[in-house]
Amino acid sequence: MLDKTLTFILIGIIAIVGNWIGYGVSPFDALPGMMIIAAITILGYAIEKIVPLKIPVVIWVSVIALFVTSAIFPWQQTIVDATTQINFMALATPILAYAGLSFGKDLKEFKKLGWRIVVVSLFVYTGTFLLATLIAEIGFRLTGQFK
Repeated sequence: MLDKTLTFILIGIIAIVGNWIGYGVSPFDALPGMMIIAAITILGYAIEKIVPLKIPVVIWVSVIALFVTSAIFPWQQTIVDATTQINFMALATPILAYAGLSFGKDLKEFKKLGWRIVVVSLFVYTGTFLLATLIAEIGFRLTGQFK
């Protein structure tokens, strides 16, 4: 758990720097939001270890995040205001880089799958991208952001 906590802290620092450089948000303004995001993630991992049900950690993290940003939580507005300072892309970039590095250690296993997995992966990624784009386009048009 300590290793994961240190990883989350490192990703948080990188995201704060990226948020500062890319989006002009002061690290001091972004720090509370990043601390909240890291705490929710660490809490989700802790719950996943404690609860005997086989539920993926992403579900636990999502449920906690939904709860603390819902209207029934007393400090909801404070949490929303703090985490709004973190741009999604500044947060996604170090996470994706970490995922890429993690993938590198499994490269030998990936090679065993052969060239067909590359074709399947390309179709899956393309389909996911196109569907996400379609959903975003519909959402933007319904909200009037694109005319």
